[in-house]
Amino acid sequence: MKIFDVYGVGNALVDIQAQITDDVLESFRFPKGIMTLADEDTQQRVLGALNGVPITRCAGGSAANTILGVADFGGKAAYAGKVAGDEIGEFFLDDMRRMGVSIEVPPAKGLTGTCVILITEDAQRTMLTNLSVSATLGPDDIDEETIKHSKFVYVEGYLFAGESTKAAAMRAIELAHKHQVPVAFTVSDPFLIHLHRDLFWDLIKGPVDLLFCNLEEARALTGMQDAIECAGEIHRHSRNVCLTMGGDGSLIMHEGKVIPIEGVSTEAIDTTGAGDMYAAGVLYGVTCGLTWKQAGHVASHAAARIVSQLGARLKRRFTPEDLEELLR
Repeated sequence: MKIFDVYGVGNALVDIQAQITDDVLESFRFPKGIMTLADEDTQQRVLGALNGVPITRCAGGSAANTILGVADFGGKAAYAGKVAGDEIGEFFLDDMRRMGVSIEVPPAKGLTGTCVILITEDAQRTMLTNLSVSATLGPDDIDEETIKHSKFVYVEGYLFAGESTKAAAMRAIELAHKHQVPVAFTVSDPFLIHLHRDLFWDLIKGPVDLLFCNLEEARALTGMQDAIECAGEIHRHSRNVCLTMGGDGSLIMHEGKVIPIEGVSTEAIDTTGAGDMYAAGVLYGVTCGLTWKQAGHVASHAAARIVSQLGARLKRRFTPEDLEELLR
């Protein structure tokens, strides 16, 4: 019997979000619009510079955002991520469990990881990530029984940036394969593709049943430019592909067919978590009996809703009535 719709594995981070001007961002000297790994001193320097700027915080990390999105839709989810026994770590666990997510990984000594998300007026987000103890997640933290009783395992590509977390990701994939649980994988960022291209292709050709990527990542994977050609090339090796294209919608490849998913017009305020929420919509849909077209439709609306607000957590959850209206 399946207890969970999705079991996610990822870096457990507390997201700390702030709206700033381009001038402030330029003073930090970080590349705009991408994720940069920051050491503890750098993270504290940035947080100090934000003193007096309104901030919000919530449990985060790419896969955690997706798992929380599945819970937002009413799905049942579990998560493997490592936090410390500090105040921020307790906040992360309480936040996840309050949303109904099962998380039972023992805390570690040290500091809980954080992701400072700097949002500029053009809705771009520049992320500074300090992994701290989240980087110590390892194979022993992956729960075989939970995987066995899940409909899908979801793994974030950011885990492949560290040896311990990569081993945790590979263990989750191995156990999913053992128990015939399909694996969804998001490549997370083009820089990871450049570092791990061969390994990622091995996963895509092997145990991965559903690949999530955006157009930039698909181009980095395939060396092609056209979205349909990129998706088709990946689909030659992976059973299912979801390729997102921002406001232009997305493409889903399933059983050799291209399923175009419309973009949803909205005023973008903050693009944080758009891809994560899209993945949540698809995973919720396919684990709850929707067609791939329906799941993509729900995912597109979910991504549009998340970019129209600040932060990667839905301010207004999808109700059963919302879903019924979307699927009508």
